[in-house]
Amino acid sequence: MTEQTAEPTPAPAPPPEPVHATYEDFKKVRLITARVVAAEAVEGADKLLRLTLDDGKRQDRTVVSGIRKSFAPEDMVGRTICIVDNLKPRKIFNIMSEGMILAANHPDGSIVLMAPSAELPPGAEIS
Repeated sequence: MTEQTAEPTPAPAPPPEPVHATYEDFKKVRLITARVVAAEAVEGADKLLRLTLDDGKRQDRTVVSGIRKSFAPEDMVGRTICIVDNLKPRKIFNIMSEGMILAANHPDGSIVLMAPSAELPPGAEIS
């Protein structure tokens, strides 16, 4: 009988290099405050809420966000949040979403909304 030697296990691939945005790239992103005037669960989507926002120019701006597991619709109404104002609109679950809210993932799996530390009017620019 001949002994077979196990082939060495290949080393895992290194993580991809991060893609860096330039200062000019970042300047293109417009961040503002917005007040939630209405919120509802998106039927058929267990993670999505449909938010109606006052962005300082309009009081009927729609943003769809995957925050439903951490926030009930009634808990969102009246909150001032931070959003990406100039994100290209896109359909999410057949609803046209006109921006993106800023949020972070907490280590416990919940979502934390980015919000100003003092009350600001809708449409205040974030820099």
